[in-house]
Amino acid sequence: MRLINTIKLSLVLIGCLSTQIAAKDYFVEDQQAFNDIAANLLAGDKVILKNGTWSDFEILLQGQGTKNAPITLTAETHGSVILSGQSNLRLAGQYLEVSGLVFKGGYTPSSAVIEFRRDKKELAYHSRVTNVVIDNYNNPDKRESDYWVALYGQHNRFDHSHLVGKRNKGVTVAVRLNTPQSQQNHHRIDNNYFGYRPTFGSNGGETLRIGTSHYSLTDSYTLVENNYFERTNGEVEIISVKSGKNTLKNNVFYEARGTLTLRHGNGNLIEENVFIGNGVDHTGGIRVINKDQIVKNNYLEGLTGYRFGSGFTVMNGVPNSSINRYHQVENATIENNTFVNVRHIQLAAGSDAERSAVPINSTMSNNLIVNQSGNQPFTTFDDVTGLVLSNNAANTNVLDELAYGVEKQDIKLKKAKNGLFYPVSKKLNVGVKRDLKVLQKEEVGVSWYPKTPALTAFDSGKTINVKAGADALLNAIENANTGDVLVLAPGQYDISKLVKINKTLTIKAKKEGQSKLTFQRSTLFEIHDGGSLKIDGLSISGENAPDAIGNSVVRTQKWGMIENYRFEMTNTEINALDINHSFHFFVTGKGAMADTVVLNNNTFNEITGDVLRLNTEIEDLGVYNAEYVTVTGNSFKNVKGSLVKLYRGGSDESTFGPHFEMKNNTLNNVGLGKRNKEKASIYVHGVQVTNIENNEFTNSAPIVVEHTVGEPITKVLKNTFKETPAPSVKELRVEGPHTAILENNNVINEGQ
Repeated sequence: MRLINTIKLSLVLIGCLSTQIAAKDYFVEDQQAFNDIAANLLAGDKVILKNGTWSDFEILLQGQGTKNAPITLTAETHGSVILSGQSNLRLAGQYLEVSGLVFKGGYTPSSAVIEFRRDKKELAYHSRVTNVVIDNYNNPDKRESDYWVALYGQHNRFDHSHLVGKRNKGVTVAVRLNTPQSQQNHHRIDNNYFGYRPTFGSNGGETLRIGTSHYSLTDSYTLVENNYFERTNGEVEIISVKSGKNTLKNNVFYEARGTLTLRHGNGNLIEENVFIGNGVDHTGGIRVINKDQIVKNNYLEGLTGYRFGSGFTVMNGVPNSSINRYHQVENATIENNTFVNVRHIQLAAGSDAERSAVPINSTMSNNLIVNQSGNQPFTTFDDVTGLVLSNNAANTNVLDELAYGVEKQDIKLKKAKNGLFYPVSKKLNVGVKRDLKVLQKEEVGVSWYPKTPALTAFDSGKTINVKAGADALLNAIENANTGDVLVLAPGQYDISKLVKINKTLTIKAKKEGQSKLTFQRSTLFEIHDGGSLKIDGLSISGENAPDAIGNSVVRTQKWGMIENYRFEMTNTEINALDINHSFHFFVTGKGAMADTVVLNNNTFNEITGDVLRLNTEIEDLGVYNAEYVTVTGNSFKNVKGSLVKLYRGGSDESTFGPHFEMKNNTLNNVGLGKRNKEKASIYVHGVQVTNIENNEFTNSAPIVVEHTVGEPITKVLKNTFKETPAPSVKELRVEGPHTAILENNNVINEGQ
């Protein structure tokens, strides 16, 4: 018997040795050379791509490697092989490994940039993609959906990679369970850097999704660990778990708007994750839905989100729910989590006529809840007796119905070496474990590619003085670097060309009001991808604009913007936008998305159109044109259109905004033009957060607010309406009285 075993072992060793001897290294200099060898790669073969830019290169790595002799494809130097144009990568077979590539300067021609399959029949197994970068590799049509990474098959790994700047529709990384060969897959997604994903402005902006609702009762067994999510703001679900038996462990979410959502599927484990919000709007934590979920030893701090994006949410379900709606929370275990300055913990959230199945057979124990503001964070929306609380500690009183399971204590916190807050008293044995390892950003992704800031701040570059005159200004704009400030000398600037803004730029007057800009084209400034514009202290007149309909001072690219932008204007005079009708100040193109639009301390006189026209997404698909619109301290006089038209249609619940704030403005004769179809001085449709306060309206059209979905927060407070109708608020989708708060407004109609 010993002799037979020795012979078998010898044969195995000889087989391994022969495989290693037969393996080849291929140094590939062009696509044809790769295609010549691609179909005949054997276990142990290594393909090395020559440094340089490879355009329109669709790579298919296929073959049957082994555990000890995988087939590999790598860059000559990691980071020096650039896949641009319409390039992608597919893997099909066993034990394949790819590393060192960078995708930028283009977009995938297929459904994914990296795909662990050749087609529906040929998948990848026991394969790995590591140390790759995908940087702003976006389809120019923002609404065209694709994945950056799509995992199929089983036992695959995506790790130590850097993904930043996904701007078109579609999940950044998706685990697909659409065939039996991709279920119970045991994939591993680890040690990746997920960088900035801007607010998408509709559904379809998740960073990671595991499964889909159709296969959500199937188990995936995917492990997601040691990943860093920084400002992944696409939509309300940063991670959408839509399958069962997954583990999400030791991930960090830094200033990330949205939540880790257990949207579908049962029996998932969420542990030792860290959520740091730093008070940023809509930063969230964990949302619990479905059966047998375990949420333990997670640390959540400085989170401001509410409703479905709150710091912690336990949802109501739908009785006998269809597979794509909300299954009841049952047998959830929520224990040993720490909540520090988490503004909202919401239980039985989403309760309504449809979502009436309250949480049952669930526990919430040994959690630490500290709010230094002194405000207790809990909100209950339905019966929560099926969620039993025990041995939780808080520094505030909580709701009476929860007080039986939350003890108020005098809790002093101290920051530990791992950067987290713990009770000074070690006798208080609740909350996250004291030796929790906190992942650092430097530990993830690749070492050879920088993790640069998401946005260039205004006024962060050089200050450049510009002599009076159009040519001097145009040359300065052309030669400026992003972040620069152009300071205009006093004088006249009559611009004969459309000025394209494709960088972050500030244009300001050296002496406020003494630099006058006029323009001879249909618009003065047009914002393109990469562009953000700040205007300060100028005087802008439409007196030299064409005698045509539909002029504007600022507009975005008319169609096809993929990058979000910012626009700010302060201390500026806008006059004579009246050479013909429908002369607007600011007009958004279709598909354009503003992170911020800010008007502060400006004067607007004689305008035949609208001031802010942010209403091109009229298909009612939950899409909109601006996240934050802020109007403070301005004067508007003789504006025939509306001050703002801000529109978000549809019934989608996955977005944060729009947000509209308007304070301390004066409006005189605004909104009364015959072409103002909305017949409103302010028209906001489907806006999620509206705050209109301390403004004075004189002889103007009314405020018109239309609620469409969710639980919008609308406040109209302390305004004066002289010869102006009172505000109008309508609920377009929900029966009953409107939910807006209208208080301390003064309506003065002397003619009545």
